[in-house]
Amino acid sequence: MPRLRVQKTSFAAGEISPALLGRRDLRAYENGASALRNVFVHPAGGVTRRPGLRFVDTAAGPGRLIAFEFNTEQTYLLLLTDRLMRIYSDEIRIAELVTPWTAAQLRQMNWTQSADTLLIVHPDVPPKQLTRIGAAQWVLSDWNFFSENGRTYAPHFKFAGDWVTVQPSATTGTITVTASDSVFATQHVGLRMRIGNKETQIVQFVSPTTVRADVKETLTSTGATADWSEQAYSNLRGWPVAVCFHQDRLVIGGSRDLPNRLWLSKSGDLFNFDLGEGLDDESIEFPLLSDQVNAIRAVFSGRHLQVFTSGAEWMVTGEPLIPANIQLRRQTRIGSPVDRTVPPRDVDGATLFVPRNGPQLREFLFTDTEQAYQSTDLALLARHLIRQPVDMDYDRAERLLHVVMADGTMATLTVYREEEVSAWSQQETAGTFLAVATVGERTYVVVERSAGFFVEVFDAAVNVDAALTGTSSPAKLTWSGLDHLEGLVVKILADGAVRPEATVAGGSITLEDEAASVQAGLGYRHIIEPLPVNTTAGGPGGKVRPISVTFRLHETAALRLVTNRGPMLVPFRRLGQSGLDAPPPVFSGDKTVRMLGWINDGIQPLWRIEDDAPLAFTLLSVATEISVNA
Repeated sequence: MPRLRVQKTSFAAGEISPALLGRRDLRAYENGASALRNVFVHPAGGVTRRPGLRFVDTAAGPGRLIAFEFNTEQTYLLLLTDRLMRIYSDEIRIAELVTPWTAAQLRQMNWTQSADTLLIVHPDVPPKQLTRIGAAQWVLSDWNFFSENGRTYAPHFKFAGDWVTVQPSATTGTITVTASDSVFATQHVGLRMRIGNKETQIVQFVSPTTVRADVKETLTSTGATADWSEQAYSNLRGWPVAVCFHQDRLVIGGSRDLPNRLWLSKSGDLFNFDLGEGLDDESIEFPLLSDQVNAIRAVFSGRHLQVFTSGAEWMVTGEPLIPANIQLRRQTRIGSPVDRTVPPRDVDGATLFVPRNGPQLREFLFTDTEQAYQSTDLALLARHLIRQPVDMDYDRAERLLHVVMADGTMATLTVYREEEVSAWSQQETAGTFLAVATVGERTYVVVERSAGFFVEVFDAAVNVDAALTGTSSPAKLTWSGLDHLEGLVVKILADGAVRPEATVAGGSITLEDEAASVQAGLGYRHIIEPLPVNTTAGGPGGKVRPISVTFRLHETAALRLVTNRGPMLVPFRRLGQSGLDAPPPVFSGDKTVRMLGWINDGIQPLWRIEDDAPLAFTLLSVATEISVNA
């Protein structure tokens, strides 16, 4: 029975799908794990118990989060719920606005920001702009397209067939416009209409072939003409689906009736969509034509203008981007969801997006050798964690991409392309994650719990969720402010020591002993379970006898282990009768645990770390000594 020493120096492949337990030949098998729950994977390969979630505010209901970053010093968090927007600065609510978006519409929103203005679009709601006037003064208003001499330079389009003509009754004043086919509806009232490239405004619906209009620019003729158009975006035709800024132009695209058409504003004049004579600085308009209708789902400004549609991904090129040299090329045929909007995110020069089908997360990356974009699946090894993503954001400081799933879990991807690190772990809480946004170096979430909807923030200083933290001088027994957890059992860390759990009553908890500092909140359990040992004898029909396992730890206060001998607490902390009676020492170094017995199941892991104690934990590497018998 030979003895083997198996070294596991990295978890940089993250949690691996159970479907790959038979692929011990994969490089990722050596650096992967069977389960990584409520931990973050370091780019260097270790794993750390995730930070707790500190309570920020209650929410009026399910919502969506948007980061608003005016500059590095002035950042804000926007919380959108049913017809309501709350604005936070340093986690303090500073403003509240009434909005037109219902809770059901929040999942179809798109937005982009420039300086102190945020543009928000939804296919069923007129586009809005949120303007920061002062730190606590914000205004939500409709878009105002550039107007001059009675003409409004908004996008226009002829929705009727090319053969359909209209005939005005006069060239000035209030006129009657008669169409050769049924093209008008009651919702045309108030819309702009161009006849022979001269603008009118419809003021009365008479019949499907007749309307009354006010002339804004003197018409050139009263003859019938096929040269006419109407506003491209309206309540009748639908509103923009996607928006971004690219090369000093505002890019808008997609709608209910024009799902595959893009408009780019004049250069430097963001609300002016005058096509003019096709001069370099004038507006640009074009459709995405292919073998199927590609409904635009997102536009993204990266190395090129990237367009994500329901059936493919496109790049729009031109240096600079002007009407004379614009080029449109389809790159990949993946497609994006049509039932929800998950904004693409830039990570190290690649654009990460959620595909339309399958448990995937795609990386849209330009390759210099091919001079084209390629799309690889970053979730190939962990597809069991990807369950219909509904939101995501990237924490650049920690190199973590958080992806919220429809089932309320959140998967976290540690991504570091230069080091070829792509590691998934799963975050769970006593409730369901609904939304995520990173503002500066802080990552916020909306969570639905049994007590309601909360806004919370990851905080490395706490180890519980929905947490309240506080200090007092002198020390005291009763701590209040926990109204959001009324009736729930909370874990308590007082003066750095774990205290017995307590039930929140009247928004307060009472400790057994006085404390000068407290953090209290809902517990969560971190789990680290390795893949089955990678030996020939450990495969089908083989037996493995674990002898010892050595954990290399860093600044760890608790290690609870489950082995073939059952659960055990590795003793490097002082225990009292009811838990920790003093702050546990923080340990860095190696801890060796002896093990006994044979393991006959080739897919059974040798050990599992599982603990809900609200204490620090970091695992750097593991060395396992085993005997094998084929």
